[in-house]
Amino acid sequence: MDKLEKVEKIRQKTGASYTDAVQALDICNGDILDAIVYLEQEGKINEQNVARFSSTSDEEKTSDTLASATAEYDKSSSKTTVGDGVDSFVAWAKKVFKKSVDTTFTVTKKGKEVIHVPVLVLVIALIFAFYVVLPVLVIGLFFEFRYHFEGVDKVTLDVNGFCDRAADGAVNMRNSATEASGNDVK
Repeated sequence: MDKLEKVEKIRQKTGASYTDAVQALDICNGDILDAIVYLEQEGKINEQNVARFSSTSDEEKTSDTLASATAEYDKSSSKTTVGDGVDSFVAWAKKVFKKSVDTTFTVTKKGKEVIHVPVLVLVIALIFAFYVVLPVLVIGLFFEFRYHFEGVDKVTLDVNGFCDRAADGAVNMRNSATEASGNDVK
């Protein structure tokens, strides 16, 4: 198809002037469809001269479009209901509960296991007796108690390494305090 035929085709489809059609075809490197889109974006399409053919009326098209848009909206908005939020929270809570039961908190002294309980017990004790449990745990560090968590699948923070360093630091503080006071108690 030569340039003149393309220009005539663009003019038939858009109702644009000959000059506008030639200019659009040149800008779009001879592509008819791109030229029509370009003319539409530029607002140079003459709507009165454009013939439209359809097997349905405009009202039917509008109602079909509205119905499909409504159905799509209902489908997308139904994914974020309150019930779904509650369900996802319950699933998360079950996962955390299972992990807190499967993971254990172990207290040892000089290699001997003193206490071995699920982490859930430790969490409940911390919630209801925070001002008793936390000082007991800290004071236990000075008496060479060691704390470890067992059964953890994936830990992004080395909790057991932190517990060991805290225990070593407490023992070193206790030893330096006793050496400074002149008492060599171990």
